[in-house]
Amino acid sequence: MPMPAAAIEALIREAFPDAEIEIVDLAGDGDHYKAKIASAAFAGKSRVAQHQAVYAALKGRMGGELHALALETRAK
Repeated sequence: MPMPAAAIEALIREAFPDAEIEIVDLAGDGDHYKAKIASAAFAGKSRVAQHQAVYAALKGRMGGELHALALETRAK
């Protein structure tokens, strides 16, 4: 079952309360998304570490409820 964009945003916001978040449904199927996330929590972290932090915030839903998520992260 697809995961709604609002649910993705809620999980990310829970982990990064200060974040600016934009979620885009790439295929219109509720299964392929792109997320743009800016947070002060990313300061000083490599892009890989930033992405790992976002995946951790999704609490194991990647590959299950959430099939594909392209990430664009940056520090605020």
